[in-house]
Amino acid sequence: MKTALITGGTKGIGKAVAQEFLQHGYEVILNYSRDEDSALATQSEFNMQGYCPVLMRADVSDEEQVREMFKEVFRIYGKIDVLVNNAGISLVRVVQDTTLSDWENVLGVNLKGVFLCCREVADNMICSGGGSIINVASIWGEVGASCEVAYSASKGGVIAFTKALAKELAPSFVRVNCVSPGVIDTDMNSHLSEVEMEDLISQIPLGRLGTGEDVAKACLYLAENQYVTGEVLSVGGGFAK
Repeated sequence: MKTALITGGTKGIGKAVAQEFLQHGYEVILNYSRDEDSALATQSEFNMQGYCPVLMRADVSDEEQVREMFKEVFRIYGKIDVLVNNAGISLVRVVQDTTLSDWENVLGVNLKGVFLCCREVADNMICSGGGSIINVASIWGEVGASCEVAYSASKGGVIAFTKALAKELAPSFVRVNCVSPGVIDTDMNSHLSEVEMEDLISQIPLGRLGTGEDVAKACLYLAENQYVTGEVLSVGGGFAK
């Protein structure tokens, strides 16, 4: 049975990705950082559906915690077939009010976390004869968003990192891709007012917000297609195209 580790896997997009992979027969490890109550509730919800995902607590921006998490996963399962780097945080703030601490926090989770997790899994996938790494970027990493400079920069970095690592690992049959969600109906967008949300929806050719399930199906495609690597798969209903 294939194994998938999903960072930030107990809420929002990560939870939807976990659901998709569980339904397709994967053993799933759900990483979370702080909200243990929510993590346990998600695990219980999946248990009631007949699935048995494992919870792993680690802050993906912390090198030692990431190292220990992967060590434990490899001890239990031996290998990871799919890594989904989904953990992320947002920041809505004009650049003049963005502190160095804000900047380092956003890039620490969104970009450094991707680097740390990829670094830990690379040798295991190479020795196993291949694997799939899927990084969750954002449409704002492609086109930029006003008042979200740190977030946009971090996701743009994820896209560049993905393209570079794909070339590096392709000879070892390790595929590296990213999904680039548009405006998705998750808690991360809860700060938007009704007027702001309506304005965004008016710019989406398909005329609706995306769902976690939309992103999850894209992740499963990237996990299972053996001839796709280095790609940025936009999941945004045509937004910003």
